[in-house]
Amino acid sequence: MYNFELNKEIDTPLYIQLYQKFKTLIEENQLVGEKLPSIRSLAKDLKINNVTVVNAYKLLEQEGYIYTIKGSGTYIKKFHPSTDISYIDEGDLDLMISGILPISKNSINFSSMSPTPDLFPIVEFKQSLVEVLDRDGGLAFLYPEINGYEPLRESISKFLLNYYNTKVNKGQILITSGGQQALDIISKTLINQGDPIFVENPTYSGAFAVFNSRGAKIIGIPMNEDGIDISELKSLIKKYKPKFLYIMTNFQSPTTYSYSEEKKRELLDLANTYNFYIIEDDFLTDLSFGDKKTPLKSLDNSDKVIYIKSFSKIFMPGIRIGFITLPHKLFRDILKAKHTTDISSSGYLQRAFDLYLRKGYWMNHIENIKRVYFEKYKIMLGELEKLKDYGIEYMEPNGGLSLWLKLPKEIDAFELYKECYENNLSIVPGKIFYIDNNIYNNYIRISFGAVSNEEIVKGVNILYDILNEPFKNNKYLPFI
Repeated sequence: MYNFELNKEIDTPLYIQLYQKFKTLIEENQLVGEKLPSIRSLAKDLKINNVTVVNAYKLLEQEGYIYTIKGSGTYIKKFHPSTDISYIDEGDLDLMISGILPISKNSINFSSMSPTPDLFPIVEFKQSLVEVLDRDGGLAFLYPEINGYEPLRESISKFLLNYYNTKVNKGQILITSGGQQALDIISKTLINQGDPIFVENPTYSGAFAVFNSRGAKIIGIPMNEDGIDISELKSLIKKYKPKFLYIMTNFQSPTTYSYSEEKKRELLDLANTYNFYIIEDDFLTDLSFGDKKTPLKSLDNSDKVIYIKSFSKIFMPGIRIGFITLPHKLFRDILKAKHTTDISSSGYLQRAFDLYLRKGYWMNHIENIKRVYFEKYKIMLGELEKLKDYGIEYMEPNGGLSLWLKLPKEIDAFELYKECYENNLSIVPGKIFYIDNNIYNNYIRISFGAVSNEEIVKGVNILYDILNEPFKNNKYLPFI
């Protein structure tokens, strides 16, 4: 299969030797587009342990040489020197839809919505971690209940009531390892092969990937600036009878739109009339720079809204803490799905985050990052003014971490993305958020979550120069 000679007599570990041999072949473009052998077959062929192959593959994947498609196998990425972006093509859309965007080492990162480490509340959370260890000792490392550490569920119940005027009993709350796991658990519970489900179009690509992996028939409903297109939704409900509708009501990803109160009530009426659930995914409601936003769940009197909230995105992304509110009818099934996924989320982190909430640290953190992000938001808006001369349009969301830019129809967003990449600026082409992503799309999303104020200015200037150059020298970006 592969004529590799691994030397067991030298100090270099076998997995490093294997990694180096694959790396050399990939960099020399000898294996472009090839599928790697399975772990078991390669280990057998080379007469080495499976773990050796696993560790070599992991190292290759960490460094961007290979990628894995669940259920399909491990593949070698097309490799070119870092100065050459010709390998970025439409075939990479599958990776982008899964949330993987090529970012060069020195890029200004307008693609990520994660906060910068300087905003992490290290001191306060460290106090919570230490206090839990002093208070609970070894008990902190026992498995909590499957649905989560009871005091944390109680704290979240009070948080929802006090901050969002949303009444949810602690018994209806399930702690998860972030929002993505919550989507996975719900999908395992509600989706059978071929079931119709509705999503906003465009929508969060991570949710689409989860629903698609369960074999759902995914139907996109167009978005308006005040929320989903209700007329189109009514028409499609009668035709397909969906299991559920997946939405983000405040600062939707990627459009940044927020639902009007009228539209929220219409959605609840439709859910009750046609007996489907609404999955409300929320991680940005707290980041409103104007009037306070509330989730759809606050209006739900019929147990039709499954509310997902992730604390990770605007807390510390590596601390995977989130929760789901469970309708009574689905409680047992979702609990079983959680148990088969990972038994339970980290008890130590749950205890620490409970203390963090009870001491009021969370609300202090929110107020702090709102001030920081509002400043970034204002700088971004000010810099974007210079792009309006080139036909760039956008709505000011007054919250969240992104802006959704509409380009002139003659500019292809994917080609602009490649131009930006070449100039060390990372943006997200809007095409990856659409259900029918083969259509031409002239939107891009730019985010200010992971950049400094200075980088915002520099990044928008790069975008300005790219847009300015074609017209100034009678050049052009590719048309479709």
